[in-house]
Amino acid sequence: MEEIIYTVQPGDTLYLIARKYNTTIEAIMKLNNLSNTMLMVGQKLMIPLYSEVMVDRERVNIRVGPATTYPVMTQMVRGALLPVISDTNNWYKVRLYDGREGWVYKELVDFRTYGGEKPISDILGYYTLEEGPTLPSSYESFVNNPQLISQVAPFLFRISLENPTRIEKFGEFTDEYLKEIVDIAHNNNIKVLPVIHNLLYSGGDTNISKQVVSVLVSDRLNRQAFIANTIELIEKYGADGVNIDIEDVYLKDSDNLSKLFQELGEALRKRGYYLSASIPSRVSDEPFNPFSDPFDYEVIGDAVDEFVVMLYNEHGWPGSGPGPVVSIGWMDRVLDYTVTKMPKEKIMAAVSVFGFDFNVTTGRNSYITYEGAMALADKYGKTIMFDENTKTPMFSYVDEQGNYHEVWFENAQSIYEKIKLAWDYGIKGVALWRLGMEDNNIWNMLDEDVVVSR
Repeated sequence: MEEIIYTVQPGDTLYLIARKYNTTIEAIMKLNNLSNTMLMVGQKLMIPLYSEVMVDRERVNIRVGPATTYPVMTQMVRGALLPVISDTNNWYKVRLYDGREGWVYKELVDFRTYGGEKPISDILGYYTLEEGPTLPSSYESFVNNPQLISQVAPFLFRISLENPTRIEKFGEFTDEYLKEIVDIAHNNNIKVLPVIHNLLYSGGDTNISKQVVSVLVSDRLNRQAFIANTIELIEKYGADGVNIDIEDVYLKDSDNLSKLFQELGEALRKRGYYLSASIPSRVSDEPFNPFSDPFDYEVIGDAVDEFVVMLYNEHGWPGSGPGPVVSIGWMDRVLDYTVTKMPKEKIMAAVSVFGFDFNVTTGRNSYITYEGAMALADKYGKTIMFDENTKTPMFSYVDEQGNYHEVWFENAQSIYEKIKLAWDYGIKGVALWRLGMEDNNIWNMLDEDVVVSR
């Protein structure tokens, strides 16, 4: 997206210009450093593309209307960010994590507005539990950076193998643990979308995952039972909707899978809940990859509120050669197709914050965090190279057995390049798989070089 520069015409006022561009007089004045509302014909004005307020007290009330006599809807903590819709007198009308609109008193918040000088992007963070020292928990990344996360998607639920209409916990956690995550998120105006997936059953056989989906989607009664259980899960934890992450599907189940998304989307919207879907990458209507061919982008894109296109793994799947998990060229190619199938504002581009250590000699690949990549580079005395063609950092080394390795991973610079491309496409934003594996400098980059929207 580009900055919008407006040339003042005869008869224009700030009020009329603000209405024309769905912004506020205050936003135009602040962005253009105007000290009064007087305009001159021919004057150039930068138009605000996004405005927000940051809570400047320990806790503030969000009310139903613009006065203290109105009931309190919810409360926000210091640092919480709320998109501004409009204002009146001493109050801002703001949008909340669950789509509701409320009012906050101007003296309790700091107003900010942006005209496109930085990429403006929603940031969805996938949240996982600890899986050993090489796969850390997402908790610290989440609680330390709430201002830089728009949505959190706890990867904590799975379609049951024994009864695919049911949903089971994925990992060891208590209800209280997840409710704490929900509370932290909501106090910071972050949307919570628990992930329900069909992955990582015992033995890792993808045919098991496919059979689970086949049983679920092939029967309308099964789909309806699953939808009822999904709604029960949302309400149990006080979430705002769900993210459905179905990845292994028989091609014959494609139409019924689309029906599941259509029926689920309809049921959730009736209750004010949000449907997000994580979908494998496609680049064409033609058969391209058995992994992604069963997913009808146009139908699913119409059914959901948010379409998270999973750009990983361009490289890293068993047998692939060395290379980036998500190169900038691959992202460009997938988005070029995706934007033809649905409104751009529904699309999130899911990118990796992890990498792979490719043992080129043996053909084996190992999942690696940013910290793990840095430790390897230090161990073998290697300098990180930023590959300009793919916009990805990498290095190579030879291990003690004489095996040649290439390590491709992600850092703050490579993630920024992907956020910038998403902004150039005009899509909603970027999703990060997964919090806790990232270069910690990503948070500084998001704070300084990106406007994290909600």
